[in-house]
Amino acid sequence: MRTAAILPVKSFGRAKQRLGGGFADRPRLAAAMLADVLAALGRSGGLDELIVVTAEPAAAAAARAAGAHVVHDPVEAGQSPAAARGIAAALAGGAERVLLVPGDCPALDAAEVARLLARTESVVIVPDRHGQGTNALLLTPPGVLAPAFGPGSLARHAALARAAAASVKVCELPTLCLDVDTPDDLAALRRALAERPLDAPGTRALLEHPAHAAA
Repeated sequence: MRTAAILPVKSFGRAKQRLGGGFADRPRLAAAMLADVLAALGRSGGLDELIVVTAEPAAAAAARAAGAHVVHDPVEAGQSPAAARGIAAALAGGAERVLLVPGDCPALDAAEVARLLARTESVVIVPDRHGQGTNALLLTPPGVLAPAFGPGSLARHAALARAAAASVKVCELPTLCLDVDTPDDLAALRRALAERPLDAPGTRALLEHPAHAAA
Protein backbone atom coordinates (compact mmCIF):
# COMPACT_ATOMS: atom_id res chain seq x y z
CA MET A 1 0.00 0.00 0.00
CA ARG A 2 1.56 3.28 -1.10
CA THR A 3 1.92 5.47 2.01
CA ALA A 4 2.92 9.11 2.30
CA ALA A 5 3.94 10.87 5.51
CA ILE A 6 2.82 14.50 5.64
CA LEU A 7 4.37 17.13 7.91
CA PRO A 8 2.71 20.56 8.14
CA VAL A 9 5.46 22.96 9.24
CA LYS A 10 4.83 26.53 10.38
CA SER A 11 7.29 29.29 9.49
CA PHE A 12 10.09 29.11 12.05
CA GLY A 13 9.68 32.75 13.04
CA ARG A 14 6.10 32.04 14.08
CA ALA A 15 6.81 28.68 15.69
CA LYS A 16 6.70 27.76 19.36
CA GLN A 17 5.42 31.07 20.66
CA ARG A 18 3.79 29.30 23.60
CA LEU A 19 7.27 28.39 24.86
CA GLY A 20 7.65 31.99 25.97
CA GLY A 21 10.94 32.21 27.84
CA GLY A 22 11.27 28.43 28.00
CA PHE A 23 13.80 28.55 25.17
CA ALA A 24 15.34 31.67 23.73
CA ASP A 25 15.98 30.68 20.11
CA ARG A 26 12.67 29.21 19.06
CA PRO A 27 13.36 29.26 15.28
CA ARG A 28 16.52 27.19 15.73
CA LEU A 29 14.67 24.78 17.98
CA ALA A 30 11.91 24.34 15.40
CA ALA A 31 14.53 23.70 12.70
CA ALA A 32 16.41 21.15 14.81
CA MET A 33 13.24 19.27 15.72
CA LEU A 34 12.12 19.09 12.09
CA ALA A 35 15.49 17.72 11.00
CA ASP A 36 15.32 14.99 13.65
CA VAL A 37 11.74 14.06 12.69
CA LEU A 38 12.66 13.84 9.01
CA ALA A 39 15.64 11.64 9.85
CA ALA A 40 13.50 9.29 11.97
CA LEU A 41 10.87 9.01 9.25
CA GLY A 42 13.61 8.29 6.74
CA ARG A 43 14.65 5.30 8.84
CA SER A 44 11.10 3.99 9.08
CA GLY A 45 10.05 1.18 6.81
CA GLY A 46 6.73 1.36 5.03
CA LEU A 47 6.83 5.00 3.91
CA ASP A 48 6.99 5.61 0.18
CA GLU A 49 7.04 9.40 0.25
CA LEU A 50 7.65 12.30 2.64
CA ILE A 51 5.71 15.53 2.05
CA VAL A 52 6.45 18.76 3.91
CA VAL A 53 3.86 21.53 3.68
CA THR A 54 5.43 24.86 4.56
CA ALA A 55 6.09 28.48 3.70
CA GLU A 56 9.43 28.41 5.55
CA PRO A 57 12.43 28.43 3.15
CA ALA A 58 14.73 26.74 5.67
CA ALA A 59 12.17 23.98 6.28
CA ALA A 60 11.76 23.49 2.54
CA ALA A 61 15.54 23.21 2.13
CA ALA A 62 15.78 20.68 4.97
CA ALA A 63 12.92 18.69 3.47
CA ARG A 64 14.52 18.54 0.03
CA ALA A 65 17.84 17.51 1.59
CA ALA A 66 16.00 14.63 3.26
CA GLY A 67 14.45 13.56 -0.04
CA ALA A 68 11.00 14.94 0.76
CA HIS A 69 8.55 16.60 -1.61
CA VAL A 70 7.76 20.20 -0.64
CA VAL A 71 4.29 21.70 -0.97
CA HIS A 72 4.22 25.47 -0.60
CA ASP A 73 1.72 26.81 1.94
CA PRO A 74 1.04 30.36 0.77
CA VAL A 75 -1.41 31.39 3.49
CA GLU A 76 -0.41 29.44 6.61
CA ALA A 77 -4.01 29.18 7.73
CA GLY A 78 -3.22 26.50 10.30
CA GLN A 79 -2.35 22.84 10.75
CA SER A 80 -5.60 21.42 9.35
CA PRO A 81 -5.57 23.40 6.07
CA ALA A 82 -1.86 22.58 5.66
CA ALA A 83 -2.60 18.90 6.24
CA ALA A 84 -5.35 19.08 3.61
CA ARG A 85 -2.84 20.51 1.11
CA GLY A 86 -0.51 17.64 1.86
CA ILE A 87 -3.26 15.08 1.45
CA ALA A 88 -4.16 16.53 -1.95
CA ALA A 89 -0.51 16.26 -3.02
CA ALA A 90 -0.30 12.69 -1.72
CA LEU A 91 -3.43 11.69 -3.63
CA ALA A 92 -2.02 13.26 -6.79
CA GLY A 93 1.06 11.09 -6.30
CA GLY A 94 -0.98 7.91 -5.97
CA ALA A 95 -0.96 7.49 -2.20
CA GLU A 96 -3.45 5.00 -0.79
CA ARG A 97 -2.74 5.94 2.82
CA VAL A 98 -1.34 8.99 4.60
CA LEU A 99 0.35 9.50 7.96
CA LEU A 100 0.02 13.04 9.31
CA VAL A 101 2.95 13.72 11.62
CA PRO A 102 4.00 16.88 13.47
CA GLY A 103 7.44 18.34 12.89
CA ASP A 104 8.02 18.87 16.62
CA CYS A 105 8.30 15.29 17.93
CA PRO A 106 12.10 14.97 17.69
CA ALA A 107 12.30 11.87 19.91
CA LEU A 108 10.27 9.98 17.29
CA ASP A 109 11.24 6.31 17.23
CA ALA A 110 11.32 4.70 13.76
CA ALA A 111 10.24 1.38 15.30
CA GLU A 112 7.12 3.05 16.72
CA VAL A 113 6.30 4.40 13.27
CA ALA A 114 6.61 0.87 11.87
CA ARG A 115 4.20 -0.43 14.52
CA LEU A 116 1.77 2.35 13.71
CA LEU A 117 1.90 1.52 10.01
CA ALA A 118 1.07 -2.10 10.82
CA ARG A 119 -2.40 -1.05 12.03
CA THR A 120 -5.26 -1.97 9.70
CA GLU A 121 -8.01 0.40 10.89
CA SER A 122 -9.14 3.12 8.50
CA VAL A 123 -8.42 5.85 11.09
CA VAL A 124 -5.66 5.54 13.69
CA ILE A 125 -5.32 8.44 16.11
CA VAL A 126 -2.17 9.03 18.16
CA PRO A 127 -3.02 11.30 21.11
CA ASP A 128 -0.80 13.94 22.64
CA ARG A 129 0.63 13.28 26.09
CA HIS A 130 -2.41 14.93 27.69
CA GLY A 131 -4.82 12.52 25.97
CA GLN A 132 -6.96 15.24 24.40
CA GLY A 133 -5.22 16.46 21.25
CA THR A 134 -4.03 14.58 18.17
CA ASN A 135 -0.34 14.22 17.43
CA ALA A 136 -0.62 11.91 14.44
CA LEU A 137 -3.30 10.53 12.15
CA LEU A 138 -3.07 7.46 9.92
CA LEU A 139 -5.82 7.64 7.28
CA THR A 140 -6.82 4.87 4.88
CA PRO A 141 -7.85 6.01 2.32
CA PRO A 142 -6.36 9.51 2.60
CA GLY A 143 -9.74 11.21 2.26
CA VAL A 144 -11.60 9.11 4.83
CA LEU A 145 -11.97 12.27 6.95
CA ALA A 146 -10.94 15.91 6.88
CA PRO A 147 -8.28 16.62 9.53
CA ALA A 148 -9.54 18.85 12.35
CA PHE A 149 -6.59 19.54 14.63
CA GLY A 150 -6.66 21.81 17.66
CA PRO A 151 -7.87 21.55 21.26
CA GLY A 152 -10.04 18.48 21.82
CA SER A 153 -9.17 17.02 18.43
CA LEU A 154 -8.85 13.42 19.61
CA ALA A 155 -12.56 13.21 20.36
CA ARG A 156 -13.35 15.23 17.23
CA HIS A 157 -11.36 12.92 14.95
CA ALA A 158 -12.95 9.85 16.55
CA ALA A 159 -16.41 11.32 15.97
CA LEU A 160 -15.56 12.13 12.34
CA ALA A 161 -14.38 8.55 11.82
CA ARG A 162 -17.59 7.14 13.29
CA ALA A 163 -19.67 9.49 11.14
CA ALA A 164 -17.85 8.14 8.09
CA ALA A 165 -18.56 4.56 9.24
CA ALA A 166 -14.81 4.01 9.38
CA SER A 167 -13.00 1.70 11.76
CA VAL A 168 -11.05 3.72 14.32
CA LYS A 169 -8.30 3.02 16.85
CA VAL A 170 -6.65 5.26 19.42
CA CYS A 171 -3.01 4.20 19.59
CA GLU A 172 -0.73 5.65 22.28
CA LEU A 173 2.90 5.79 21.14
CA PRO A 174 5.28 7.32 23.70
CA THR A 175 7.67 9.11 21.36
CA LEU A 176 4.89 10.44 19.13
CA CYS A 177 3.15 11.86 22.19
CA LEU A 178 6.10 14.16 22.87
CA ASP A 179 5.39 17.26 20.82
CA VAL A 180 6.75 20.57 22.09
CA ASP A 181 4.44 23.55 22.55
CA THR A 182 4.90 24.64 26.17
CA PRO A 183 7.72 24.77 28.75
CA ASP A 184 6.23 21.66 30.38
CA ASP A 185 6.38 19.85 27.02
CA LEU A 186 10.01 20.85 26.64
CA ALA A 187 10.77 19.53 30.13
CA ALA A 188 9.08 16.22 29.22
CA LEU A 189 11.19 16.01 26.07
CA ARG A 190 14.38 16.63 28.04
CA ARG A 191 13.46 13.77 30.41
CA ALA A 192 12.75 11.44 27.50
CA LEU A 193 16.01 12.27 25.76
CA ALA A 194 17.91 11.63 28.99
CA GLU A 195 16.62 8.04 28.81
CA ARG A 196 17.36 7.67 25.07
CA PRO A 197 20.91 8.96 24.56
CA LEU A 198 21.09 8.22 20.82
CA ASP A 199 17.84 9.90 19.80
CA ALA A 200 17.24 13.38 18.33
CA PRO A 201 20.89 14.41 17.94
CA GLY A 202 20.17 17.86 16.52
CA THR A 203 17.60 18.79 19.13
CA ARG A 204 19.71 17.31 21.91
CA ALA A 205 22.77 19.32 20.87
CA LEU A 206 20.77 22.53 20.84
CA LEU A 207 19.17 21.88 24.23
CA GLU A 208 22.42 20.87 25.88
CA HIS A 209 24.67 23.53 24.33
CA PRO A 210 22.48 26.24 22.82
CA ALA A 211 25.38 28.64 22.30
CA HIS A 212 27.53 26.09 20.47
CA ALA A 213 25.04 24.04 18.42
CA ALA A 214 25.35 24.54 14.68
CA ALA A 215 23.16 27.32 13.36
